[in-house]
Order: sequence, then structure tokens, then C-alpha cells
Amino acid sequence: MMTLLPTSRIPDSYDAPPLRWGVLAPGGIATSMARAMQRSSQRILAVGSRTQSHADEFAARFGVERSYSSYEQLVSDPDVDAVYVASPHSAHHAQALLAIAAGKHVLVEKSFTRNAAEAREVVAAARAAKVACVEAMWPRFAPRYDIVRQILESGELGEIIAVDATHNRLITEKQAPRMYDPDRAGGALLDLGIYPVSFVSFALGTPSRVLAAGQLLPNGVDRTIAAVETGFADHPGAVATITTTMAAPSAVIASIAGTEGRIELDGSMFFYGPGRVRLVRPDGTSVEAPEQGPSNHDALVYEACHMAHLVAEGATESPYMPLDETVSIMETMDEIRRQVGVAFPSE
Repeated sequence: MMTLLPTSRIPDSYDAPPLRWGVLAPGGIATSMARAMQRSSQRILAVGSRTQSHADEFAARFGVERSYSSYEQLVSDPDVDAVYVASPHSAHHAQALLAIAAGKHVLVEKSFTRNAAEAREVVAAARAAKVACVEAMWPRFAPRYDIVRQILESGELGEIIAVDATHNRLITEKQAPRMYDPDRAGGALLDLGIYPVSFVSFALGTPSRVLAAGQLLPNGVDRTIAAVETGFADHPGAVATITTTMAAPSAVIASIAGTEGRIELDGSMFFYGPGRVRLVRPDGTSVEAPEQGPSNHDALVYEACHMAHLVAEGATESPYMPLDETVSIMETMDEIRRQVGVAFPSE
């Protein structure tokens, strides 16, 4: 029985070998990544946008040496080692393929693509080109999840019975127009629900059965979705539940419950951000690991540093976010959308 929780094995962000990064699409998440990279050995060499003014503004704000008015120019820069695809997920497929065709390593924001078919194309292209390709599911690479990973590997929880994860937020159309736009693969699932679905995959693997229901907006965009997942090969007795909505806020928490204890993830941010890990025994006693590393979105730095280690080692896939798992997650998302009735116009 653990009296202390494991220590994270994630290296310090300054220990990673430096990569020269190109940022594709300098929007909100790219801004958070640029701030996070300032805490590390990583260097943003270039930025590419659809407009020169947008690229120039980002470059001036973060001291980026080169700015380009097209994504083609960015991926063609011979000095860029890796491209961070930071656009909305509706564009990930085309832009990841663009970078891969130019021979660049790619870190692709979540959701990896709109659907599993697109994900398979990107994965096949990356493997054929022998470049590193990783889904930027940032909690997988951070200290908090490595502690959870070690608890799961130890068998400390006994037989896993239930995994629950929720990501409910209030996001208006004015705040995020793309989330209400079916042409841009809008909706709660791909933007918010990806975190609970990925968390279940992290804890249990791929389900063989999914039961989903939800509410759609008049334009077909999913507003709220709930799903139950079962039939996990390595955890046949486990049931997972996920909920997500963009219509109302709630605590964004997750838990993994077993016969010998449960893991609880909460915190001032969300279950997928930095925070503490709590292991609770059936008798109510508990042990905690405090928050480690940078707070809030500064923890994005770990996925960039992990990519740098992969490239330095000559590896093309991450053991923390394998490409086959990325594809299986998109397959689960596809099945949830099919049952709820969400189809994007350009699919």
C-alpha cells in the first residue's frame, strides 16, 4: 500500500534538446504555447499565418525571427525543425499533411483531426515520411499524469470499476464563433469532450461498446453530449462515463475508481491541467501529491519538450500518446457523433 505517491519522471523543461519551431496559425492556443516555451530550451524560429500582419504581430510579441504570410512559406523554411499545428481542428488534416510533405516533424493540436479517416491519413503520411508526429494532448506529457500513470501501472487501485470525466463550460457564440459553426467542425465534443474521451482511453484503453446521447443546436452542432463506454479488453469489468457541454459551467473533474482505491483529479484549473493527485482508500484515508511544475497553460511546455526528446532520439512516435491510440480516440468520437447525429458538411 502506497504511503507516498510516486515522483514524476518528466524531465525539467530546460533539460530538453532545443528544437527550432515553426508555429502554424498564431491564434489563442499558439499564444499560450509561445508563453510556455519561454520557460524552456525550445525556440520559436518562425510563424506563419494567412495574413502578414497577424504573423508580424505574433513575431513582435514573442521575439520570433521570421514571419510568413502563408503556411506554405512556413513549412518550406529549411531551418524549421518541427511545426506546431495550432489551427482549429477543422484544418488540422490539411495543414499536418502540408508540414509532413515538407519533411517537418509535427505536433498537432487536439482534436487531432475531424474524424478517424483524416487521422489515419495523417498517421500514414507521417510514418511514410519517417517524421515524428504527436497529438498535442498536453496533460499526457505533464508531471501530474505521470504520477497517475505510475499508480495505474502498479495495480494499486485493484480492479478498475469506474472512470468518470466531465468537461462542462459556458462558451457563447460571441466568445467562440467557430464552436457554433458546422463548417468548422464546431460543437462541444471535438473541442471540450476530447479531454474526457482521451482520459478514458488513458485509464482503460479502447472501448468496444459506446452508448451516447445528446442535444443538438438547430444547425446540427452538438451542444451537449453524454456517453457510456464499456468493453475494455484489459478491464472487462469497467464502465466509463463522459459528459460535455458548452452551455453551462461545472466542476471539470475526473476520477478512476477501483476495488482498492480511487484517484481524484481536480484543481483550480481542470482535471487535465496542472494540479494535485489524490489517492483515496475505501476506508476514506487519502494521500496526495501536490501540483508540480508550471501552472495553468504554461504546462503546455511539456509536450514541446517531449517532442524535442523524440526527435533527438530518432523516434517518430510518443509512448505517452501513440498514434494508434490517437486514431482509436477519433474512432470513439466518430461513433459518439454517429449516435447523436452530428455530421460535418464537408466530411
